[in-house]
Amino acid sequence: MATSSSSSKLSLFFLFSFLFASTLARNSPSPTTKILDVLASLKQTQHILSFDPQTSNGFSKSQPLFFNSSSSSGSGFSIPLHSRGSLRKTHHVDYKNLVRSRLDRDSARVNSLTTEVLLAVNGVRKTELKPVVTELEPEALSTPVISGTSQGSGEYFTRVGVGNPAKQFYMVLDTGSDVNWIQCEPCTDCYQQSDPIFDPSASSTYSPVTCESRQCSLLRQSACRGGKCLYQVSYGDGSYTVGDFVTETVSFGNSGDIKGVAMGCGHTNEGLFVAAAGLVGLGGGPLSLTSQIKATSFSYCLVDRDSAGSSTLDFNSGLPADSVVAPLIRSRKVDTFYYVGLTGLSVGGQPVQLPPGFFELEQSGNGGVIVDCGTAITRLQAEAYNALRDAFVKLSPDLPTTGGVALFDTCYDLSSRTSVRVPSVAFHFSGGMSLDLPAKNYLIPVDSSGTYCLAFAPTTSSLSIIGNVQQQGTRVSFDLANNKVGFSPHKC
Repeated sequence: MATSSSSSKLSLFFLFSFLFASTLARNSPSPTTKILDVLASLKQTQHILSFDPQTSNGFSKSQPLFFNSSSSSGSGFSIPLHSRGSLRKTHHVDYKNLVRSRLDRDSARVNSLTTEVLLAVNGVRKTELKPVVTELEPEALSTPVISGTSQGSGEYFTRVGVGNPAKQFYMVLDTGSDVNWIQCEPCTDCYQQSDPIFDPSASSTYSPVTCESRQCSLLRQSACRGGKCLYQVSYGDGSYTVGDFVTETVSFGNSGDIKGVAMGCGHTNEGLFVAAAGLVGLGGGPLSLTSQIKATSFSYCLVDRDSAGSSTLDFNSGLPADSVVAPLIRSRKVDTFYYVGLTGLSVGGQPVQLPPGFFELEQSGNGGVIVDCGTAITRLQAEAYNALRDAFVKLSPDLPTTGGVALFDTCYDLSSRTSVRVPSVAFHFSGGMSLDLPAKNYLIPVDSSGTYCLAFAPTTSSLSIIGNVQQQGTRVSFDLANNKVGFSPHKC
């Protein structure tokens, strides 16, 4: 009798458990998904390999620069913004090699950014580092201190007027650095660029900076020769620029001239700047262009790096009304970087489980998340990356897996698909707003035959970076006056 009673209770228990599990399954929300257009992205990979800017009308040097009519301050202006691939024909014969080249450059960039924070946190000045053996004249600055002690060269370009009368030049756009510079005659050693090299003798407003000036003292690496200030900037990919630090007139089409902008006139320049005449620093430091022109805000929208299209870099235009807004946080240790208040991530609409305050910027300068237009692939601390990846893999069991590629460990063979539904991925910010990413911003092709990889990577550094692949097609606005960052999709 007791046995019969126990069996009945056990049966009721299993029935209750089944009904409870069924109820939970019915009440649990289905994972949110996005559509990835496999066919369209593969066509784009093939197009960028054959695209030749010299025979295309898509990137004209006479393209006009214009005022931004949406500016609330009346002083806003816009300039065209282009991807690296639309400025110079790639020498790679297949897309996989192009991707590997980009990722190698990107890894060097990330190493340089994280080293920048590491040096600042530990109170190490670059002037205290031992330089490598130099081949420059003794009176000049040394060659790069070490690879990875400053920022890497950028991936997007804009057109800027330099000098009086103004000459137009393609310049790298970089939110991860401050010093503006341009290749100058006479060139001791200059890489190839698409425009004629800037000739200081042809400008009436070219003026050397003295060694005693505040502008010279703000440089992280400087020297003095004949009372004139010399500068050096070294980049994480091994690129560097050395020359005279000067003030010059900078112009943006019809927006007027800005006189007395401090910038480097580089006579010895090496590296991977690929056709650009120099660099526009948009970081938060005092020597950046944004600081020197006292911009209250700036924004950019990055087209796909495999696209020949363009967008704009806007100054003093404010945040679009539909922006996903997050706090802009400043570090006491590194004033260059733009930190954002990221609180978490989600995959398929479900939060990725991480400890509270995981992404917070610490008083010491460790931790935090920066938004950077020069880094391609978003880097997350290993714990966060592993949790994101595992959640994505769990919610995409039907995607055929394949081997990893370079820094990517989660890849899929989509060669037999024209489109595919994948789990959604979102960033969540302080203040409660969230940014849902398009599928093409986190599952990207790494060859032309259909291999796609999850476009995130782990880092052992405490610094996390939101890269430009995740930013593509989104207007990213930095409200410097009110310490806000806005993300507005489809505003290119």
